[in-house]
Amino acid sequence: MTTLGALHREARDRLAEAGIDNAALDARLIVEHFTGTSRAEAIANPECPVGAHAVAAVCDAVRRRIAHEPVHRIFGHREFYGLDLRLSSATLEPRPDTETLVDLCLPFLKERTAAGERCRILDLGTGTGAIALALLSQIPEAVAVGTDISAEALETAFSNANITGLKGRFDGIVSDWFEAVDGRFTLIASNPPYIRTRDIEALALEVRDHDPVKALDGGTDGLDAYRAIAAGARRHLEEHGRVAVEIGFDQRQDVIAIFEVEGFELGRSAWDFGGNERALMFSWR
Repeated sequence: MTTLGALHREARDRLAEAGIDNAALDARLIVEHFTGTSRAEAIANPECPVGAHAVAAVCDAVRRRIAHEPVHRIFGHREFYGLDLRLSSATLEPRPDTETLVDLCLPFLKERTAAGERCRILDLGTGTGAIALALLSQIPEAVAVGTDISAEALETAFSNANITGLKGRFDGIVSDWFEAVDGRFTLIASNPPYIRTRDIEALALEVRDHDPVKALDGGTDGLDAYRAIAAGARRHLEEHGRVAVEIGFDQRQDVIAIFEVEGFELGRSAWDFGGNERALMFSWR
């Protein structure tokens, strides 16, 4: 018979021996997920017996984690801005740093809503729908359109809109940036690919081997997507609209320069949990 405490220890030790970072945390998440228990239960009742099916599921998950599959990929979903979002092989795994972009956008949307505007949001490269759905969850009066070059990614976004109860205010289209986009929007937001092509190979295996390359590769200098967004944004913005983008930790000046060439100016910016300037918001100059 396997006990809850023994299962925690075995999972932790196997991950640690394999050199997995944060082995104890990952082991706890895996065991809790597949046994349906909590940290409090593991502390209060470590001798609680665990069924064979749950033990097998934990062992399989540990094997996959040792092979550098991210924990939340194993689970098939991840929490983002209070929403439980389904993942797929065609989508990035939404990460806490991107919540910085949501935080940057919300005050502006609340200002427009208070002024009587029904905000329209365009989420370019929507993936799981994380950014659009997070904003919709906080702004009940808003509607959103998510675009992606991947039809499979859009299926995931639609599924998440349904799961979160937001499907009535979310729509999606297959589009290469603005190619198939029609109309004007209060806010255009994006977490675009911004990794330099030459840097892809050096990424952590959890990212390189499990996030879709098209969602990571920003071209030779990592800035291709920003050029496309800046060039097309003006014709799809309402008069007082804004464009907000996530950026790499060293891309601030380059991205500002790209938007300035297209007639935009920096309005607000926001820092992530690591102290990096992570999101920029632009207005038409």
